[in-house]
Amino acid sequence: MSTSYNNLPLVLNTVGNQKRFELQLPEGVAYVEYMQNKQGVIYLTHTEVPVHLEGKGVGSALLKKVFAHIRNLGVKLAPLCPFVASYLKRHPDEVKGMLAPGFFIGD
Repeated sequence: MSTSYNNLPLVLNTVGNQKRFELQLPEGVAYVEYMQNKQGVIYLTHTEVPVHLEGKGVGSALLKKVFAHIRNLGVKLAPLCPFVASYLKRHPDEVKGMLAPGFFIGD
């Protein structure tokens, strides 16, 4: 994973109904769309990385920042996005104790 991606700040973009966690890169924007219910659970619904940056660690850097942000908020997360779910199967410890009721990481 590129150190330069780790140094970028996580941006919360909440224009209109759009809610996204973003990494604003010189080459484009990588983001995770989310929804949050009244109980505070954050549902991660879709992840997008510019095609020319896929496989270069941008998605992983973004998710690490999103998980840290959610942990700091003290709320639970629900991984609805297939990319997020796949990442968590490989790195379950990154969200230990953070999953919303009814969600688990397994085979």
